[in-house]
Amino acid sequence: MNWLELLRPDAISVWKSEEVKSRLSHYYFILRGARPPKYRVVKRLEVEFNPNASLGELLQAHREASKAFEGLYRDVVSGGVDLAKMRIPERSYLDLKIEIVKRILTKCSLCEWRCGVDRTRGGRGVCGLDSRVRVASAFLHMGEEAPLVPSGTIFFTGCSFKCVFCQNWDISTKPLNGVEVSPQDLAGIATELYVKGARNINYVGGNPDQQSHVVVESLKYMDVDVPLLWNTNMYMSSELLEVLFDVVDIWLPDFKYGNDACARRLSGVPRYFEVVARNHKYVCDRGADVIIRHLVLPNHVECCTKPVLKWISENCPRALVNIMDQYRPEHLVAKYPDRWPDIARRPTREEMEEAYEYADKLGICWRPVS
Repeated sequence: MNWLELLRPDAISVWKSEEVKSRLSHYYFILRGARPPKYRVVKRLEVEFNPNASLGELLQAHREASKAFEGLYRDVVSGGVDLAKMRIPERSYLDLKIEIVKRILTKCSLCEWRCGVDRTRGGRGVCGLDSRVRVASAFLHMGEEAPLVPSGTIFFTGCSFKCVFCQNWDISTKPLNGVEVSPQDLAGIATELYVKGARNINYVGGNPDQQSHVVVESLKYMDVDVPLLWNTNMYMSSELLEVLFDVVDIWLPDFKYGNDACARRLSGVPRYFEVVARNHKYVCDRGADVIIRHLVLPNHVECCTKPVLKWISENCPRALVNIMDQYRPEHLVAKYPDRWPDIARRPTREEMEEAYEYADKLGICWRPVS
């Protein structure tokens, strides 16, 4: 137990309460076997589409299929349709998703950098990746939020952010620092983690958004009752978010900064607040199960922590929030502290307490990392 738990034991107890289970109700229904993960229904929904159609036409077909999926999933959950008796069609909603993500990859706009490079021909964007996907590690993670452990984490290399304090810089800044995997390989890794006791399959990194073409296709080769978790910087494009929404069961997004200036200076990304707020609102407005992570940075409570928490309280009131205290100077900040003197130390006890008290004032269901 760390000093934060001693300071705020009430937050720890709240996190483990029935309130948490109600806010993650879809996730807990899957864990109890009361409903299947969404991807198992997605791959059984027959959809007619022309693989040679334009990307715009494919996205329109996808939006129509999403409405059909909502109805089918309700029928499966209610018992009106027996999933076990549903065949996997020759052309499914999952196949449409695979086609869309592969098409996007040829002029890449999986994230809001929208580099436009053809990754299928070896082009590399801001993330440093071509079409090949590499896994740096995969294991049962016991250090995630309490409802998630043991979490079957799959760490990918490469990232769309360039955070000067990145704690996973060895894989985020070195895309080749991993083992290349095919969709079949990735499905095998996920299935093995499930067999070993994972409560969820946690796609993380680096960042998983840039690996979506292989992640989505891997679902063709697995069919186990495990929730899928997307652990993301939430900077994906709106097109990718549409594709992912009906296969992801629980979202674990970061909301790092309360303004664009801090995001540009510390993570090198433009239009941060606009993009990340838009994506959080998309999943929250549709009733998804969400745990939002906010890392408290020293000297950034006023400019980042408070605006982020205020936005969450107004736009994602159902979401759980993990107010994270484990920031420490890493990566470039550790090497060159004079360049970023504002974040060249750990947050103080007073800064953390100020963040917690503000979250309480806003009525947010939160906890610190244990």
